[in-house]
Amino acid sequence: MDAHPKPLHIEPPLLNSANPWCSTLEQLQELYDCSSTGAVTTRTSLLEGFPNDENIHQFAFFNPSTHEAGAANPTAHEKVDASGSLNTLGYSPLPLKRYLGFIKTISDHLAETATSTTRIKPFIVSVTGTVEEVVECYKQICEQQNHVRMALAMEVNLSCPNIPGKPPPAYSSEALLAYLVALKQEIARQVEPVLTGEHTHVGTTHVPIGIKTPPYTYHDQYQAMINAMLGSAKAEPAHLPCPISFVTATNTLGSSLLLQPIAEPTTSSPAPHEYFHHVLNSANGTGIGGLAGAPLHPIALGNVYTIRGLLFQYDELSHIQIIGVGGVEDAEGYKRMRAVGATAVGVGTALGRKGIQAFADIARGLST
Repeated sequence: MDAHPKPLHIEPPLLNSANPWCSTLEQLQELYDCSSTGAVTTRTSLLEGFPNDENIHQFAFFNPSTHEAGAANPTAHEKVDASGSLNTLGYSPLPLKRYLGFIKTISDHLAETATSTTRIKPFIVSVTGTVEEVVECYKQICEQQNHVRMALAMEVNLSCPNIPGKPPPAYSSEALLAYLVALKQEIARQVEPVLTGEHTHVGTTHVPIGIKTPPYTYHDQYQAMINAMLGSAKAEPAHLPCPISFVTATNTLGSSLLLQPIAEPTTSSPAPHEYFHHVLNSANGTGIGGLAGAPLHPIALGNVYTIRGLLFQYDELSHIQIIGVGGVEDAEGYKRMRAVGATAVGVGTALGRKGIQAFADIARGLST
């Protein structure tokens, strides 16, 4: 077994990001069957699932120019013509084992229907939790790799802005380093017996690992991420590299708010807050959540461009790929992401608005 995992091969280099529209088996199967996707990402899960409450964990689409917003948690049947989105969501209510089961079902279906021309796409399993929980997630994903046809990768979501009392670890060099060192030690546990000629863990697969980062807005935040990666490369066992194979940049931008005007003020001289109400509810009652879609696109481009440039400065990090995510909804947005250094491009808000037709639209735009 090679201690250096193979890079992700995503062809075409287009996939979904971890979001509400990749939550169920049916959604994942549809994404996998789509000819315009080169990989599929699951919704971010925990070992035991997230206590989701639709009354406080919500999303809405809005027009970035007028700020006019649709209803919270629109159904798939509602036509939405708004390129921005905002959410107060947490993670999937389904535990990791359910998603690994979904992947096994899709793999078994492939075994029954695949032909010599069938593309076997990788699955990126998005997870989160404490350091110890993420290591356990990795163990379970590595075990499942032995039972499915497609390559698996793990994306560690360390960037959700919507969990009260739990700031995104990817903003802290020390917190991020703790995850990377623990994962490196788990990789060592898997690969060392093979590298030394022992066979204690025959069949264990070194699954690639990525991190999903929040939008960084100034240099020290980028440098904190780089320092954590460099620190993990130096951590014991020193002969193994930084455990990260890819970075997904970016997640949503927190501290964002959608307001809807109140048709009739409650008094003749209302206070300012009585002119508007929150479009969304949230766990802390403020309605503040994560911004995505078209308004996020420029900062996502800046993050991919900056991270790519920093990674290239260090030989031990130059192999790390970037999945660019944020506001891509057409071929031009895809091209911009690729131009700033994204190895592959992820789609979130456009998937929620258009369904898998979003990928066909981008592919068609690239071919004309």
